[in-house]
Amino acid sequence: MGLLGNLFDRKICDICGEEIRLLGNRKLEDGNMCKNCASKLSVHYPDRRGSTVGEIKEHLAIREANAREIAEMHPTRVFGNGTRIYIDDSLGKFCVTSHKDFRAFNPDLIPLANVMTCEWDVKEHKSELYDRDKEGKRVSFDPPRFETKYEFDISMKVDMPWFSDISFELSTDRPKHRFEPQYREYERQAKEICEAMKPAPETEAGDAANTAANLPEGSWMCSCGSLNQGNFCPNCGAAKPVARKAFRCSRCGWTPEDPANPPKFCPNCGDPFGDEDRA
Repeated sequence: MGLLGNLFDRKICDICGEEIRLLGNRKLEDGNMCKNCASKLSVHYPDRRGSTVGEIKEHLAIREANAREIAEMHPTRVFGNGTRIYIDDSLGKFCVTSHKDFRAFNPDLIPLANVMTCEWDVKEHKSELYDRDKEGKRVSFDPPRFETKYEFDISMKVDMPWFSDISFELSTDRPKHRFEPQYREYERQAKEICEAMKPAPETEAGDAANTAANLPEGSWMCSCGSLNQGNFCPNCGAAKPVARKAFRCSRCGWTPEDPANPPKFCPNCGDPFGDEDRA
């Protein structure tokens, strides 16, 4: 009776404030969420049940910003077959989705600069072929015969707030032979995708220093290219980088090889390292 009572108790969504219908509740760590709000989460969101109401609201605010940007996205390059990669070079961002209307399901927009690796792989699937005997029973050929099919996969490592891996199958109709045109076409597509997703060269140190010097006071530049004032980037959700403490001996000027991790005493003059030695 207790279980049934809990099932039919009236519940309110802690995200949107609407009443949650029967069997429509999605539990959070400290509250409840309706199916409609849950459908707005990123498909990559890792742990809904272990998330607080505040964390979900923050995530959905980022997703709303993502939806607005997706609506204005105009792909300049498209790769793939069933699952596709849409790249907008003017934004410097891309999304991955299997839906033909890529805007409809609000796929996560990812800065091209946040791609750490992109690799392709071919998996060989071998299955035995069978014959039928005089009684109609399935029997092995003598010698056994096999059919081979090849699966082409793409996998990426990305630097995003709630996920780091993207993987999907490139092949929609797996070729049976390594030398047939379809195999070579998937191979070409896989190489083309990995080349397109190749991380851009790191910015020269001098350029980075000039950029930092020209930023407004109290602001910081996110890796996605957005200029921010708060602790989190409203465009991609990345946290504000924590400045590393650098040390330099205040007595003799000696600097440790790793400026953020000095020894207890300066090896040049013996002066102990303390707050007064922070650069």
